[in-house]
Amino acid sequence: MRVLYLDLDSLRADQLGCYGYPRPTSPTIDRLAREGTRFTNCYVSDAPCLPSRSALALGRFGLSSGVVNHGGLVSEPFPLGTRRGFSGAPGYQTLFQALRAAEMYPVSVTPFPNRHVAPWFTLGLREWYNTGRGGFEHAHEVNAVAEPWLETHAAEDGWFLHVNYWDAHTPYRVPNSYPSPFAAPADPGWLTQDILDAHWHSYGPNSAQDSPGVWARQMPERVDIPHQLRTLADYQAWLEGYDVGLRYIDDHIARLLTILERAGVLDDTLILISADHGENQGELNVYGDHQTADHFTSRVPFVARGPGFAAGQINTALHYQFDLMAAVLRQVGGDVPGAWDARPPDLTAGTGRPHLVLSQMAWTCQRSVRWDKYLCLRTYHDGYKDLPPLLLFDLEADPHELHDLSAQRPELVAYALERLDEFVFDGIQRSPLAQPYDPMHVVLREGGPWQVRGRLGWYTGHLRDTGRAHHAEALLARHAGEAEP
Repeated sequence: MRVLYLDLDSLRADQLGCYGYPRPTSPTIDRLAREGTRFTNCYVSDAPCLPSRSALALGRFGLSSGVVNHGGLVSEPFPLGTRRGFSGAPGYQTLFQALRAAEMYPVSVTPFPNRHVAPWFTLGLREWYNTGRGGFEHAHEVNAVAEPWLETHAAEDGWFLHVNYWDAHTPYRVPNSYPSPFAAPADPGWLTQDILDAHWHSYGPNSAQDSPGVWARQMPERVDIPHQLRTLADYQAWLEGYDVGLRYIDDHIARLLTILERAGVLDDTLILISADHGENQGELNVYGDHQTADHFTSRVPFVARGPGFAAGQINTALHYQFDLMAAVLRQVGGDVPGAWDARPPDLTAGTGRPHLVLSQMAWTCQRSVRWDKYLCLRTYHDGYKDLPPLLLFDLEADPHELHDLSAQRPELVAYALERLDEFVFDGIQRSPLAQPYDPMHVVLREGGPWQVRGRLGWYTGHLRDTGRAHHAEALLARHAGEAEP
């Protein structure tokens, strides 16, 4: 059996045609979805990049693996202590090690282990190709490695090829020589000028006024993309950058499929499409980033086309991404390691988990509970955003998280907080540490999420300089005990 896993960084599910987006951003992916199974409620357990790919590779929640942040003490796995033997610890194999045990040949084309100093991600790989630009690769640069590998090995049996694309990640970087394939501007949809005005006068990293060009000083490489979002025309131009990035990736996925087709193995290859996290495009006043534990950052697409996945199926159950990858591991004849938190679902029954707990510790410290049609978001560190400690959303009635129901539905909040308590208790029990603890408390003690740590003074000064002194004072009051390094 052959497996091609296409890992599209920052891929927001509902920006794909097969998930309902009206623009033709993804004709190749849409075709695969029609010919395979589409999962509508797949979520990463831990966001964003480093914690998410850690959960995928280790099969464990960040709470039990120790990887929850982008820097500091809890940005790498907990030591296995006395359980660690000469070549590891029983039950703690990585995904690639488990694939090798199943006699698969795992290969990865990605800069991720260097970008996030994650050498353990490569454990079990037979071949690893670092594309060398630290996440600023263009799709054609990724394909410059992936295409020759497939040309050489496509007809062989038993390989697992992980290919990592980055064009949908800010700053939007598709070459200006690639023209937009879209005939009309993006529809701003749910975002009205009134909402955008409120966002403009509010605050936070990657908010409307403090978008990536301001907060991270990352200017889009593509012309005509604004550095701030003041009008709906700005928002449409911003979406253009994201949508063109998706289409550029889609074009290059088509090239890989052509190689498989020429080799006569397309229908014998399991093709998986997913992401390390989703992307907020205005929700919670975050534009073009992945900074929360909400629906849009945590939900990812998952499309599976090939052996073991029925054509034209839509699976609506709640799944962690690593649960679905555990199912793929079973599909290729592997065993799920005993220390994993991942539990492969019965795909024929269409069932999943009754609820999910989602975490974010790199930009904010948040955990959320996703169940039924609800998401309850608990914030422990706001990451210098205008976020209250609790939010409750009905995602069916309010798909873009505009109306907080926490005061109106206290019984739902109580249910969610009880699930959170259970999750933390169970996760600590699964920790390999002799004296287990919640890694979130380490993040808080270190001074907060890595991506905002040490920037309180600069940011409050910036807020004063831009006429938002009242927000600066509110932030300083909330973070009075937070030391500046």
